[in-house]
Amino acid sequence: AHPARCKFTRTKIKSQIGDVRDCGGTGIEVVSGSHSRDDYFVFARHAREEGLLASAGSDYHGPEQPWIDLGRLPALPEGCRPIWTRLGLPAASTPSAAVCA
Repeated sequence: AHPARCKFTRTKIKSQIGDVRDCGGTGIEVVSGSHSRDDYFVFARHAREEGLLASAGSDYHGPEQPWIDLGRLPALPEGCRPIWTRLGLPAASTPSAAVCA
């Protein structure tokens, strides 16, 4: 979770993502309340290059973190395949909209 928090080199990140995929992982977190906008695009590129699904989460842990809004997320970057499509939810929805629909 929250791969952008790990300040690894690009080589190390690619190695870690490869390990996740090799162990049966099918997706990586692309959008998070703890990621910067630049992080979204970096991890979107990794997801596309590795053929992985993209997930998103607000990283909300309660009202003691008022800078993070529950379910308030930007859309996944262009070209990402949302992990929630595996549940039959529409790709165009956001996780919160898909769950609440």
